[in-house]
Amino acid sequence: MERILTAQTPAKKGETVKVAGWIANRRDHGKIIFLDLRDSTGTLQMVITPEQKETYEKAKDIRSEWVVQAEGKVQERPEGMKNQEIETGSVELSIENIEIFSKAETPPFPIDTQGYEVGEEARLQYRYLDLRRARLKKNLLLRHQVLQFMRNFLSKEGFVEIETPMLTKSTPEGARDFVVPSRLYPGTFYALPQSPQQYKQLLQVAGFERYFQIARCFRDEDPRADRQPEFTQLDLEMSFVEREDVMELTERLLIDIVKTLYPEKKIQDIPFPRVSYKDAVKQHGNDRPDLRKNKEDQNLLAFCWIVDFPFFEKDEKGAWTFTHNPFSSPKREYMQNLMAKKNIGEIIATQYDIVLNGVEIGGGSIRNHNPEALEKVFEIMGYTPEQIQANFGHMLKAFSYGAPPHGGIAWGFDRLISLLQLEPNIREVIAFPKTGDSRDLLMQSPSELAETQLKELHLQFQKRKK
Repeated sequence: MERILTAQTPAKKGETVKVAGWIANRRDHGKIIFLDLRDSTGTLQMVITPEQKETYEKAKDIRSEWVVQAEGKVQERPEGMKNQEIETGSVELSIENIEIFSKAETPPFPIDTQGYEVGEEARLQYRYLDLRRARLKKNLLLRHQVLQFMRNFLSKEGFVEIETPMLTKSTPEGARDFVVPSRLYPGTFYALPQSPQQYKQLLQVAGFERYFQIARCFRDEDPRADRQPEFTQLDLEMSFVEREDVMELTERLLIDIVKTLYPEKKIQDIPFPRVSYKDAVKQHGNDRPDLRKNKEDQNLLAFCWIVDFPFFEKDEKGAWTFTHNPFSSPKREYMQNLMAKKNIGEIIATQYDIVLNGVEIGGGSIRNHNPEALEKVFEIMGYTPEQIQANFGHMLKAFSYGAPPHGGIAWGFDRLISLLQLEPNIREVIAFPKTGDSRDLLMQSPSELAETQLKELHLQFQKRKK
């Protein structure tokens, strides 16, 4: 007899079936024992009576979170005992035989609650138990469904999913890189990608006119409450497009996701409003305004576009730096200023950000596909010709072989899902997140390496002076 899932039992009334999972709850009502069995699809009430002597004696020892397999007949619950709150609430399993696969210690915290009342450090240390709670299972299920929806949508739109390397070159693009020492080439390092930015542009040079990837990204940032050192992006790039093409596709995909997977939610304005960076800062004090007309309505989604960002700004040392991405192109009317390196603070980029309920969920731009113009960007930022070649020579050379006009966008996927799921932070929609200060409490990392590993990697560390 093959095992079935608990969600299938209402269609099996009167049949003998086999189910398996975790014991979510145990209740003794006189001589009758009730066991609630939980699997990936839900819970099922099971009942054992003293008539099944051997099984009944075995069931006396069973406790919560034990893993069991049970065989028995699916029967309709008595009228007053039905539970309309769950899919299997109209039936129960009259157990004829039960097998114990494994016993379980008492969990360090309850897992039949929402979990918000439990300290986060404990939840992350025992994340495999925390993930048993229904809320987190639902979060990861919806995350999966949105991923599949995006893949199907983009495939129908002619996009090709391509994976790009995880071991790449460290280049100054914003945040600090995570670096990986090379054993074979002592004194040299790979970097984990902050984003697939350069690779996706190189794919446009290669002729893959519509690329996308569910990309893992890494940034060695200082601790922040709602950031992770590793996160997920929807990353896409398109050739022979202008700003409107990328924004239209993005908007259509977001609308379809909400209408299909979140029908209970309402999008406030379609098409999404557009606000210039200048007006957003002037009217709202930031470049990610919350435009909801009723902020008490949790299912109200106010998307908007922020456009016309300044290309450059001064850093803390008074030097010019990019506001978003050095590979962006200026708007056409500002290209002459870029090439002449004049009126730098007035140059407007083709950057566009997508904002949802006051949170930036994505950003992109039309790229600078002209190698001479790209070189001017780095010159404005103070790079010498030698530094430009060392860090970005491969991009300039690639563009010299015929680069199409192209542009794209990247979504902060974890952030989008946390907003759609009404969660307070992105850790609630990631299977194995790290703490706000980048520690993995489950695996106890970061951790020290053995001396033999350090020698193989040609690494030595100086002890901090106390």
